[in-house]
Order: sequence, then C-alpha cells, then structure tokens
Amino acid sequence: MTAIVLGAAVWPGATPSPALRRRAEVAAQLYCDGLVKVIITTGGVGDHPPSEAAVTARVLTDLGVPESAIRCEDRSHSTMENLVHSRAFLADGAPVVIVTDRWHLPRAKLVARRLGLVATGAAPSLRGSHPGRITRAVLRELPALLWYAIRPFPGTAGAIRRQNCGKR
Repeated sequence: MTAIVLGAAVWPGATPSPALRRRAEVAAQLYCDGLVKVIITTGGVGDHPPSEAAVTARVLTDLGVPESAIRCEDRSHSTMENLVHSRAFLADGAPVVIVTDRWHLPRAKLVARRLGLVATGAAPSLRGSHPGRITRAVLRELPALLWYAIRPFPGTAGAIRRQNCGKR
C-alpha cells in the first residue's frame, strides 16, 4: 500500500508548519509499522520555499524513512492537484491511504473516489492543536466539500514529472 501525504504550509526557513509535521509523523508511523511501503509527498512551493513535498520528505527521512521509499509530487497547489499528480506514481487500482488532518479527510477521500482511487485515510491526533485554528479549518472545509462534490474533475493533468525527493 502507498501513503499519500497531502501538503500543508511551509514556514520561513524551510520549517514545516505543525500540520505538515503531524502529517509526516503519521506517514512515518505507517511506514515503520509496515502498513505502507511507499510514501508520496505532495505540494508545490507556497509562500516560502522549498516545496511542501520536499519539506515533508526531509521530515520523513529525519524520522527514519529511507529516501528510496519516498516519492515527491511537487507541483500541486490544491487537494485535487495533490491526488491527480500522485496518480503518476501508482499502479492502476492500487489502494492508497491519504494522510491529512481529520477535518480534511472527507473532502480528500471524495476527490480520491472521483478520480478512481481506492482510498482510506489516516489523520494525526488533534491533541495540542489550537482550537481557533481547528474551528477555522472546519468552517473552511464545509463549503470546500460542497464545491468539490459538484465541480467537474479532470481526467488527467497533462504530463506529470516523476522524481524521487532524494535525487534533486
């Protein structure tokens, strides 16, 4: 099985945001427990370089995941793009586990199903999260979930670059 870690903010100095770090920690645990063999990190460059995918990959290697088990999808800027571009690393019909925050999982799994992926989800604990941030995130997800439920989906997103994060 393959884990797809959805991107989150990178802070100045290539520092992973708490959300990005928590997601990477969950993916590393899945790998260490033998539940996944490959981890796809996702997310392009946001407000601060490098890409979310590269920062997630660095956290994973710091947690003991070998570079050979990590693939980077570093062009995306949305949940849909994360999953569309991640398909380049997957065999047809291969099951995936999407790693993201609990409030984001319903939308991420909806997107995965609409793209033909067989997906389950894994989320970090909410322990230690700021209640105001959780509330804002949940309120943002409600209209986003509705929009993703009704919007048209692309079949593919053109040529997709494949690369291993450790081979930059």
